[in-house]
Amino acid sequence: MTSPTPKRRLPIGIQTFAKLREDNCYYVDKTGLAIDLIESGSAFFLSRPRRFGKSLLVDTLKELFEGNQALFTGLAAETRWDWTRRHPVICISFSDGVLQSRASLDQRIGEILHEAAQDLGVEPGAAESIAGRFSELIRRAHERHGERAVVLIDEYDKPILDNIDQPETARAMREGLKNLYSVLKGADAHLKFVFLTGVSKFSKVSLFSGLNHLTDITLDPEYSALCGYTDEDLDTVFAPELPGLDRDEIRRWYNGYNWLGESVYNPFDVLLLFRKRRFKPYWFETGTPTFLVKLLTERRQFTPDLGRLVAPETLLSTFDVDTIPTEALMFQAGYLTIASEHARPGRTDFQLKYPNQEVQASLNDVLLQSLSGDLSAPGPQISRLWDLLEAGDPLPLKALFHAFFASIPNDWYRNSPIAQFEGYWASIFYSHFAALGLDIRVEDTTNKGRIDMTVLACGAVWIFEFKVVELVPEGRAIAQIRAKGYAEKYRDRGEPVHLIGVEFSRAERNLVAFDVETLS
Repeated sequence: MTSPTPKRRLPIGIQTFAKLREDNCYYVDKTGLAIDLIESGSAFFLSRPRRFGKSLLVDTLKELFEGNQALFTGLAAETRWDWTRRHPVICISFSDGVLQSRASLDQRIGEILHEAAQDLGVEPGAAESIAGRFSELIRRAHERHGERAVVLIDEYDKPILDNIDQPETARAMREGLKNLYSVLKGADAHLKFVFLTGVSKFSKVSLFSGLNHLTDITLDPEYSALCGYTDEDLDTVFAPELPGLDRDEIRRWYNGYNWLGESVYNPFDVLLLFRKRRFKPYWFETGTPTFLVKLLTERRQFTPDLGRLVAPETLLSTFDVDTIPTEALMFQAGYLTIASEHARPGRTDFQLKYPNQEVQASLNDVLLQSLSGDLSAPGPQISRLWDLLEAGDPLPLKALFHAFFASIPNDWYRNSPIAQFEGYWASIFYSHFAALGLDIRVEDTTNKGRIDMTVLACGAVWIFEFKVVELVPEGRAIAQIRAKGYAEKYRDRGEPVHLIGVEFSRAERNLVAFDVETLS
């Protein structure tokens, strides 16, 4: 009989490779992929959402190039790496603290360069400018150690993103970072390897204009799992932690991030689940997307469209302080991921989706707060909605939504841009159901048309059609459901099918019709 695999320490919050290895933590071996990357080129960029293991990856690369062989015992790198050569490594990270001015950024860069020079035993040169000091540091490191230098930059974009709601400051940060990073191309003769990582991919005409030699591996299928855990990782490395947890539920809650290769889990979620043994939105709760929600509200985003946006590959990289496409922001920040790829002559389009239940439910919960102007209102509503769905009676839904719309203050309607467009009403409905993480089909195609919204929940099918009227109900919503036979698509499920026609009045700012028919 095989003895069970012993438990190890969960590496929660550990971003240092040496500490993780020396403290007997679980470790998903990425060293083979790291060496594949190093052997394939010399300068790379990787974008991944926050808390996805980017800092640990950077530190792993540092330990490899510095030749700390003992840390890699039993890993793929142990037999694949040339441990006889050691390279000087310059690490630059903006992960700590918040910088709010160009002066503070320049000061921090100066401190980083000074510390790096000390660590490498390099005398500071005569240059006074940041670009000059960085260039001298790279050259002198090469001369001092007899091997070309390695530059690893973690959270390269954080000073910009921390100020993205202050465009003038963000632009100043961008120019300051551009001044630093522009050195890398000219220093190529002294560099063995360069690796930049962050959340966002800024457009080539702004921050990356001096870095056109970088290979972007963000959407390279080979490196899709360079950060994050795969299903196999959970079933092998973390096997001792799985008993007592629903494996399918783990997958539904936290898996699904995809960059054209194998889908992965966010490590932060998985590790906290194993520690606390409860399903919660751990990742989402560490950074409420205030700027994103504000942007979606200002742009009158129809929330049912969020989980099915289509974007060309070029748009996902079109990100700058003054140009922030909704699709690019949501994809790069981790609120949407790639569902499928569609190649066409001269271009590639991506169908986007929510990665998993955590993101779908949590984002729509926050969006509901914005849509109603009340942080506390949606919570009890969503809980009550689940109770009504479980009861299987659609009629009480009318009172639930009527009361919600009636509770929204008149002043908020007047002052909120999103309340002025027709999609607002359906967005409220959709985000209620999405906040429960339910199976929702928007613009659900049938042989006679498209259903506005279908929800599969609690052993029943809930079909919704929405109409906006001036004042009095017209009965057109339920009539359309019947006339086009929308229920036929779901007859073979053997479940009750609830037909629900909803009409909103512009004048009343509320429901004026909620017609229901149930087919057994």
